[in-house]
Amino acid sequence: MPILEGFRIRNYRALRDVALGRFWNQQKNPALTPLVAVIGKNGAGKTTLFDAFGFLGDCLAFGVEEACEHPERGGFGRLISAGAQGPIQFELYYREALKERPITYELSIGLHKGRPVVIEERLRQRRQGQGSGRPFSFLYLHHGRGAAWKGQAVASDLQEDDLERQDPLRATEESAEVEQVTLVDNRRLGIATLGALKDHKRIARFRTFLQGWHLSYFDPSAARGRPRAGPQKHLNVRGDNLSNVVQYMEREHKERFAKVLQRISTKIPGVRTIDTVQTEDGFLLLRFHSDGFSHPFYVGQMSDGTLKLFTYLLLLEDPDPAPFICIEEPENGLYHKLLQDLAREFRNHATGRKNASQLFITTHQPVFVDALSPDETWILEKGADGFSTIRRAGDDPLIRHLVEEGLPLGSLWYSDYLDPR
Repeated sequence: MPILEGFRIRNYRALRDVALGRFWNQQKNPALTPLVAVIGKNGAGKTTLFDAFGFLGDCLAFGVEEACEHPERGGFGRLISAGAQGPIQFELYYREALKERPITYELSIGLHKGRPVVIEERLRQRRQGQGSGRPFSFLYLHHGRGAAWKGQAVASDLQEDDLERQDPLRATEESAEVEQVTLVDNRRLGIATLGALKDHKRIARFRTFLQGWHLSYFDPSAARGRPRAGPQKHLNVRGDNLSNVVQYMEREHKERFAKVLQRISTKIPGVRTIDTVQTEDGFLLLRFHSDGFSHPFYVGQMSDGTLKLFTYLLLLEDPDPAPFICIEEPENGLYHKLLQDLAREFRNHATGRKNASQLFITTHQPVFVDALSPDETWILEKGADGFSTIRRAGDDPLIRHLVEEGLPLGSLWYSDYLDPR
């Protein structure tokens, strides 16, 4: 399963320059852990950081103009940081597998004739056996024009900047492995187009990785609706297809679903089984069977906390999980004594199984943070200039020492030990 080792965001709202983890030119930085949690005060920028992942996904699915014009974003002018001199930029550093060479993806978005466009887009990777130096660009586009390498091989006799010139094919025309690229619409990502072609396998794998990200904005009120009957494999963003996913798990993955039921019964006493029933007019109802009651409770009667906990456990048992899952403030509506259990469920999923998802969590609940390690925890803060900064709790020797001595990290946060000194 691919894993994101580092990412950087520039000029995106309050995130003028925020970086987490390792990059090709910062190899001494620790890579992101399988479970990453970002904490911070209200207004620190957690929601903006979370939305940046959604923005990247929308850029891939719909193009940069539609991503900017999303109703909750309000256009490029409201997204770019105040006073920014350059474009909105993203940099992702990831591996397709533990022993694979890392790949860097860079994206720059700016305005052309008043409309958002892709200014530059690049994928690069070190050559086999190349231990240091600038990675080779196997995709480079400038305003929709550039070049890409076909297949897997990279010629060893080419200069590292061959694909980064104004005329990127000038030095590479003699090689049949290079394909000249001119996009019809420079509001679309090059990886969206080239990643659909079998000749560009590395680009296709990165496109699949990014396309597979799951952002959870779970809304219990949405899950209480009555969807049309019909099994669905994966939970959607808001969780309003929860009943459909339960129907799918009942039919196709009974053993996995039984694990979810067993775990939720240990956390919420009285819940015995959960199933679905189809109405005569073709709608689907989610039912909760509880000890001591002869009749089931329907989803509309269940608490927000019960629905949330059940949904997260179901998400973690997805037979084909997303490689990267973002969950915003999972603690809302949950009994405080369940929060550490939930944090451990997240970690066990991220670290304890093959093909597990990497989990990215935002939270403001110290009890949840008590179950985290300093290396998993990043502190987002709003500076005096209005822009966010971020640091890893594990990089503070005092915090690391106090946790090693047995003091829970969330309690230290509550007591202001994680504040800047």
